[in-house]
Amino acid sequence: MTDPIADYLTRVRNAIMAKHRVVEIPASNVKKDITKILFEKGYILNYKFEDDGPQGTIKIALKYDAQNTSAIKSLKRVSRPGMRKYTGYREMPRVINGLGIAIVSTSKGVMTDKEATAEKVGGEVLCYVY
Repeated sequence: MTDPIADYLTRVRNAIMAKHRVVEIPASNVKKDITKILFEKGYILNYKFEDDGPQGTIKIALKYDAQNTSAIKSLKRVSRPGMRKYTGYREMPRVINGLGIAIVSTSKGVMTDKEATAEKVGGEVLCYVY
């Protein structure tokens, strides 16, 4: 697999479109960090890391409202293996004028755009979530 983060986002996007409650994804450290950010920002209901086999899995409970509408409206991959997108903390992208989040991989770990700006550290923009 050439782009595991795009695979992660696609699995979550497909589960939302199929109205699944839980989605299972092969684990990695970056995927675990992205999952933690999505939980902290209220985009997913819950998550669980299972260490079965050599890689392990991430089980994500998706969040829906009373009308069965997902909390995640859009997941968009920004930086790809063929074209990386790096940004400094001064030029950090704003997703829907600050209503969404950009997940950034920095030298201090994976964090949101607002946290990266507060820490004054730039990095690779992984994806947009809103």
